[in-house]
Amino acid sequence: MGTFGSVMSAIGSVLLAILILLVMVTVHELGHYLAGKALKFKINEFAIGFGPKLFKRRSKKTGELFSVRLLPLGGFCAFEGEDGDAPASENSFTAKAPWKRIIVLIAGPLMNYLLALLLIIAAMFAFGQTAYKIGSVARPSDDGAAADIYSEYSFEENDVILKIDGRNIYLSTDFVSALGGKKRGDMVTVTVDRQNRLCEVEIMLRDDCDFVNLSDMSTACRALGVGTYAVTGDGEEEVKLYYDISPQSYRFGFFTTIGHSFQYSWRIAGSIFGILGELLTGRMALKAMGGPVTTIRLTSQIATQSLQSFFEIAAYIGVNLAVFNLLPIPALDGSKVIFCLIEWIFRKPVPRKIEAVIHAVGFFAILGFAVLVDILQFV
Repeated sequence: MGTFGSVMSAIGSVLLAILILLVMVTVHELGHYLAGKALKFKINEFAIGFGPKLFKRRSKKTGELFSVRLLPLGGFCAFEGEDGDAPASENSFTAKAPWKRIIVLIAGPLMNYLLALLLIIAAMFAFGQTAYKIGSVARPSDDGAAADIYSEYSFEENDVILKIDGRNIYLSTDFVSALGGKKRGDMVTVTVDRQNRLCEVEIMLRDDCDFVNLSDMSTACRALGVGTYAVTGDGEEEVKLYYDISPQSYRFGFFTTIGHSFQYSWRIAGSIFGILGELLTGRMALKAMGGPVTTIRLTSQIATQSLQSFFEIAAYIGVNLAVFNLLPIPALDGSKVIFCLIEWIFRKPVPRKIEAVIHAVGFFAILGFAVLVDILQFV
């Protein structure tokens, strides 16, 4: 029974992850659909999933086909004339003004972002914002330089870290960003909640960390004296300052929570660009990335931890989809926006067949990349 229960639990986790991805993709396509309807585009089909149709229904009024398909890992909103063929009517996709097409294209990522933002707001009101709490502190036992360093430049037990040098801390990467480029001996101002009272604590950065190439939270914590030892200003005496640090929920007021929700969503988007930058510069290996299989695996693990984790991973995926689809990569919405802008500026479109070939090559390149990074996870 135990093995059977574990298998069923694993299957349930995977199905939950697939459901999150399916909802996000459906919301994305719904954005295209609603914008297209508002601007009177002719829509041939709105589909949830790919592959053979499991269910279909055609509207007698508009002729639009609504379908549910076998593979629940995508979906599409098919506009007439979108594939690059000559427009069959004035309401075909390519017959519409470029600015109208741009609105339709951007509407999909926008819907992903708005849903993610609502999930972040709901999670922050229901569970609070993730902050980092200082646990036990091993105080120096002597009364010498070690004690002086501790008393002047150290946290207290149960301090909750909210900001570093005025930068709100939402993600572990925020520690890295706040300390990047600094060096041992520099001072940073850390805003903490100390027994329900906001305090600003001056912390001397400790340890010989490579601050220029700071890349992980453990190193950032070590620089703050969290979880390791520090040294005195003259570098001659080791000061044993051990801290435990752990994430915890922290609640703010109504308007502050709304503001932090927007900031948090922007931080997620920024972290995505950071990852892409590291990938392009070679600081991050391809094997650190993940495709659909890896995404489902990690999503299933996180989403089943708690309701808060469910909200947070769903929001993270939503912002990911919004940002990724706006990148100027062939086959993505961002690339199609570029082609519309070219047509708008020069009053002449790129030949439709050439554009179609570019998007087709981009689609297969993205598909191949997704398969490759998934394979690298298991090799």
